[in-house]
Amino acid sequence: MNGGTSPAKTAATTATRAEYCVVACAEAWRDAGEVLAAPMGTVPAIGARLAKHTFSPDLLLTDGEAFLIGDVPAIGAKAEVVEGWLPYRGHLTLVATGRRHVMMGASQLDRYGNQNICCIGDWERPARQLLGVRGAPVNTLNNPTSYWVPRHSKRVFVERVDMVSGVGYDRAAAAGPSATRYHRIPDVISDLGVFDFETPDRTMRLRSLHPGVTVEQLTEATGFALTVPDEVPRTREPTAAELRLIREVIDPDGLRDREVRS
Repeated sequence: MNGGTSPAKTAATTATRAEYCVVACAEAWRDAGEVLAAPMGTVPAIGARLAKHTFSPDLLLTDGEAFLIGDVPAIGAKAEVVEGWLPYRGHLTLVATGRRHVMMGASQLDRYGNQNICCIGDWERPARQLLGVRGAPVNTLNNPTSYWVPRHSKRVFVERVDMVSGVGYDRAAAAGPSATRYHRIPDVISDLGVFDFETPDRTMRLRSLHPGVTVEQLTEATGFALTVPDEVPRTREPTAAELRLIREVIDPDGLRDREVRS
């Protein structure tokens, strides 16, 4: 499947590529129930708010500090309704008991879902220091962890990560039942498509392409062989109601377009 030649817009909704990415991120929390959403990045944050506004009303959101919020403010706005206190120890309890779905970024990702946010190059003498491992190992072994990549390229989607921060399916399996019991990577979302690991060997599979992207473009931008179905669906189109929420309620300043180019 070539994926068509039209730009990332449709005549019916004129949705931008960024808005398709927002909807794809929101779908990661569909019907999640009373689970804490922990989006990292502008587009995932808009997606989590969209999910709570629509098909996941029980989703828990925070103000980014220590409070659970009861309303759904626009990006950058202060919440007006606080429904609970969530100090750091409480947040870690949710992580350890699997009651959080985090969507992290990734400086590198490999075919098994191993993630690197620590350094580029050899550990003993890296070419570039990044964030550090942070809480990625605990995230990936205890609660669902998805990834958001706003610039899909071979620099991010690599054959082998330089340092394992988030644990992928192969390393979790090698560590045994204690690592695999709660390990799950539901989604990887980039500015080109949506991916999962629903393959026999738990390697990355293309699940959908964003409009305007071809399979050829995607594979050329990926540093390993993806599993590509014979028929690749398009990422779900935003509804008119969802576009109104994104543009008028959640992100009226258009911050999404700064993270994802049209």
